[in-house]
Amino acid sequence: MYEDRSMSLVRITIKGISYSQTQSGAYALVLSEMDGTRTLPIIIGAFEAQSIAIALEKEIRPPRPLTHDLFKSFAKRFDINIKQIIIHKLVDGVFFSSLICEKDGAEEVIDTRTSDAIALAVRFQAPIFTYENILDKAGIYLKTDEQLDVSGEEEEDLMELITEEDPTLESDYTSLSLSELENELKDAVMNEDYEMAAKIRDEISKRS
Repeated sequence: MYEDRSMSLVRITIKGISYSQTQSGAYALVLSEMDGTRTLPIIIGAFEAQSIAIALEKEIRPPRPLTHDLFKSFAKRFDINIKQIIIHKLVDGVFFSSLICEKDGAEEVIDTRTSDAIALAVRFQAPIFTYENILDKAGIYLKTDEQLDVSGEEEEDLMELITEEDPTLESDYTSLSLSELENELKDAVMNEDYEMAAKIRDEISKRS
C-alpha cells in the first residue's frame, strides 16, 4: 500500500508533550523529524497524553492496565506485532494514521487515530513515520534544541488525568490576514506554545 511512496517517508520521534494553557483538557503532542529541525504539533486529549507519558516514563505503572496496555497484551498473546505507524494524511487540521501490523509474516494495515497510534508505537517500540508532503504542509521549524518536559506531571497528577475528552480544533484566527497569521505563528514557536502554533498552522493550511 505504501511501497510506491516509501522514498518520501520521513522518520519522526516524540519530542515532548505540552499542556495547553488555553484549552482545558487539551495537550500538544510534539513530534520531531529525526534528521532535521521540523516539528509536528498535534492536539490530543488528556487520556491519550497520559497514556503516552506513562509509556515513556518506565517507572510509572498504573494499578490497572490502560486501554493501550491491554491492546499490547492482547496483540502479544496472539503473536501480532506492530512494525511501524504512518501518519499518512492531513485533512482540515485532522491527522490520519495507520498501524502496520504483522502476524506470521503477513502484513495488515489498520486505520487509527494518531494519538492512539503514538501510544501504541511507544509500547511496541515501533518507528513512527510521516510523509514529506505532510511535514511541508504542517511542520514547524524549530530554532532551539531545548527539549520539552515530557515528565512534568508527577505520578499522582498523571493518574488524575484519565478522561475520555477529545477536544475539537476550533480556530480563533479566521479574522486575521495570512501575514498576521504568519507573525502569530512565529511568536508562538518562539514562546514554545505549540498548542497555539498548531491551531495557527491549521488555519494557514486551510487557506493554502
